[in-house]
Amino acid sequence: MRLLLVEDTLDMAEAISIRLGQEGMACDVAHCLDEARAFLDVQRYDVVVLDINLPDGLGTDLLQERRSMGDRTPVLMLTAQFSVDDRISSLNLGADDYLIKPFDQRELEARIRALYRREQGDKRHEIRLGNLTFNPSAKVLRKDDVPITLTRREFTLLEMLVRNRGKVMNKERLFEGLFSFSDTDVGLNAIELYIARLRKKLSGSSVHIETQRGLGYKLDVDG
Repeated sequence: MRLLLVEDTLDMAEAISIRLGQEGMACDVAHCLDEARAFLDVQRYDVVVLDINLPDGLGTDLLQERRSMGDRTPVLMLTAQFSVDDRISSLNLGADDYLIKPFDQRELEARIRALYRREQGDKRHEIRLGNLTFNPSAKVLRKDDVPITLTRREFTLLEMLVRNRGKVMNKERLFEGLFSFSDTDVGLNAIELYIARLRKKLSGSSVHIETQRGLGYKLDVDG
């Protein structure tokens, strides 16, 4: 999952970004509306976390702008003030959720994942794939009820392939989901390494990852 965090409080933005990264989310950080627009012009996101009060304007202005352009990316609004009017206004403008500062990081993560699952259209907690059981909420993968240990990026990669099973996903899209713009030392070929690691851990299961030469990768289930 790749998300954009728009937050002008530097220490808060850094803490959130680090925590989300530890949870396997690639997080880009913008500190104002202009930076956010620059990111959104060149990158597709699964979720946007958007503060309302920013140095160069209101997050609700950006929300309204993106919705008027037809952008339906899930947006979670943040604010330091509790105002029913602000909340209603944000939701009416197209926000998908709303969180008041200060908040528990775990709640933010849970809401982000809930928005992502809703957008993906797969609300089941467990997904059966032959002899594999995949639980994206609990971050658990089992083969014949035996747990398989995955790193956070391996799990994120598998989740993208599972949610798009049967479809070819190119390297660029997989890269976008695993790495943020701050990961400047990582090249596109890193996807091949992670695919190889994932294939090794899925060995002997009903699931296999096909390489479509020149196109990308596709996850299929035997039978």
